[in-house]
Amino acid sequence: MIARIALAALVAATPLTAQTFEVVAELDQGPGNVTVTPDGRIILSLHQFYAPEMRVVELTEDGSLVPFPTPRWAGPRQADGTGLAAVLGLRSSADGVVWMLDNGSGGQVQQRLVGWNTQTDELEAAIDIPAEASVEGSFHNDLALDAERPLAYTADIAGGFAIINLETGEGRRALDGHVSTMAEDVDFIVRGELLRNPDGSRARVALNPITISPDNEWVYYGAMNGTAVWRVPTAALADPELPAEELAALVERYGDKPPSDGITVDDIGNVYITDGGGNAIGVTGPDGRYRVLVADPRIEWPDGMSAGPDGWMYATVNRLNNTPPLNAGASTEPAGPYYVVRWRPIGSAVVGR
Repeated sequence: MIARIALAALVAATPLTAQTFEVVAELDQGPGNVTVTPDGRIILSLHQFYAPEMRVVELTEDGSLVPFPTPRWAGPRQADGTGLAAVLGLRSSADGVVWMLDNGSGGQVQQRLVGWNTQTDELEAAIDIPAEASVEGSFHNDLALDAERPLAYTADIAGGFAIINLETGEGRRALDGHVSTMAEDVDFIVRGELLRNPDGSRARVALNPITISPDNEWVYYGAMNGTAVWRVPTAALADPELPAEELAALVERYGDKPPSDGITVDDIGNVYITDGGGNAIGVTGPDGRYRVLVADPRIEWPDGMSAGPDGWMYATVNRLNNTPPLNAGASTEPAGPYYVVRWRPIGSAVVGR
């Protein structure tokens, strides 16, 4: 029997607006990101800013949160290598392997990728992110999975990509310090309040949102404190022989966005954006124009997103603007409730995005 660690009140088909937006669950713990497996299991990371007991959980049909993949693996890192220090980014592959990006609690311990095969219910791999894939201050925050190559691309908020081979464990860097991976000098404002670092300075967070197109042709990304969605050909990012200047020349500015956290994309090039400043989910289409898809007071800091096999797009709402790391070291109470929400995309959703 799996031990239940928290309760979530499942709210079926609660519309956020007249559009097809729904609250899937109301949570009493702050989620990080979300992924949905090919067979419809909803997996959540619990955000490290809230010091959760469990790092990753599954949202069950009755609305409870249970440790994922097991109580031992969902808990703190152990001497034998089991467990997780802190997880934000996670993503399911098309064959049901959930890859969890353990950022080592902000890099305090070894950062790594842990894959759990949900079809066989066993460990797929635990891969330390090699030194070659990190720089001083690396914080591997989110990831995208290559559907054609055994590669994961991580967004490092130090301002660059890490490319990790999931078969060999080898890794390298790409686009370090490129204009597309660095923060812009723009403020992130939520509910009229400026996001500030614990020391009171204005937050400036670099590369964070990342996704990969359903046809696997493009990696889309941007800075949290940034006003642009960028993209680069997946094949180019994957090529270790391509000179850095040639890779940089292939980067394209896809369109506009507000300062934001997560992104995902449908099969016709609509990039969905968690718009924390607008309490909204927005979309940047192939025309490069950003528009709000839905806005609601309950959507206070939407974070990670994932496509499900049911055709819905899912997102977490975790109110991070109230936490000390983004609120000048202070905590604004009460922090909750938190949500998992979903909506019908303009195009088709594809699992793994």
